Amino acid sequence: MFTTTGARRLLVIRRTGAAAAAGGTNPLQPKPRPHAAHVPYHCCSSTPLASPADPDAASYLVASCGLSPAAAAALAQRGIRIASTDKADAVLNLLRRHGFSNAHIAKLLRVVPRLLMLDADKIIRPKLQFFDTLGVGAPALVQTNILVRSLDKCIVPRVESLRGIVGTGARLRAAISRKPRAFGWTDFEKRLRFAVEYLRRHGLSEEAISKLLSLDMGVLSMAPHRIAGIFEDIEALGLPITDSQLVRCFALMCSLKRDTIWRRLALYQSFGLSQSQVAKAFMIQPMIVGLTDGMIQSKLRFFQDELKIPLSQVIAMPKILGMSLEKNILPRCAVLNVLMREEKIQRDTNLLRPLGLSANRFSEIYIKKYGKDVPDVVRAYAGDIEFKGIMGQDSGC
Repeated sequence: MFTTTGARRLLVIRRTGAAAAAGGTNPLQPKPRPHAAHVPYHCCSSTPLASPADPDAASYLVASCGLSPAAAAALAQRGIRIASTDKADAVLNLLRRHGFSNAHIAKLLRVVPRLLMLDADKIIRPKLQFFDTLGVGAPALVQTNILVRSLDKCIVPRVESLRGIVGTGARLRAAISRKPRAFGWTDFEKRLRFAVEYLRRHGLSEEAISKLLSLDMGVLSMAPHRIAGIFEDIEALGLPITDSQLVRCFALMCSLKRDTIWRRLALYQSFGLSQSQVAKAFMIQPMIVGLTDGMIQSKLRFFQDELKIPLSQVIAMPKILGMSLEKNILPRCAVLNVLMREEKIQRDTNLLRPLGLSANRFSEIYIKKYGKDVPDVVRAYAGDIEFKGIMGQDSGC
């Protein structure tokens, strides 16, 4: 059972973690920061200590960024000063030309309050142009203080280090955009080297490491014993380390606590599914473990009790479990029920096939095809006809 295996491995990992904590520093975890008064700006948090709000800065933010007085005052409280409105105007205009909305700018100023005091052309423009060439835009940049780091000494070397692992193009863009805070860590390159070497020693291929970092660079902040624990769990589940699909499982396991993963795997098993069935489904669709306990239970009960579909069939198509019950599955069931009632489709239709279709494909086959002759189909798909059970579904599909 998952519960037994998981509990055993959790005990091992807790002991390992305690030993690691007692034994010294951890290269993958952030070092304690020295007091801000004794270190340069680039080594500190970008959020200053609270200071009296500058009323002129607050007024400027209201007039220039469209912020509410309360929001502007809160930003001014974080230490924003307007030494020159011309300089600040130049920064704002530059940001807007690079796709930053007022909401983006407000969020960025919370991270780097001194931004409006910098030279737009000499300091900020080259960095924005560089990130433009990578395809990294405002949504990512507002989450990090990278725009106040040196382009030549910090940003470019980090990009080249990361490029050496993930390659160019989409993966490089995805790695930075999905975890921009990681890219802004002071010891980013050290953590990158350590983590990559550690993953290699545990058997991940270069391709798998590249894909993993493009999915979630959060692995760089994980303690070595936690990464080792993921490899142990992968082995316990019988998942092949060389399978290309494993990386998505690994990325999800990085984002959840270990006991949460085992509890949710065991929850599937509590519905009569075998360990091998659940492990295989997890490999195909990792998000089945990303669902909350309540969502897992409600979906399995719906398929089992309302649709009378054997869960062994459902788990074999795990993509369906990742779909929203309210937004996707119930409206489709209502459509299929209308079509059965009107004898447009067989009452013994295998429901899993239409439920597993993409939204466009389902609409093409069932809504566009029958919408004119059976108007209730359109109403059902819009949620105006409540689903109360499939006609003739008394035993499986």
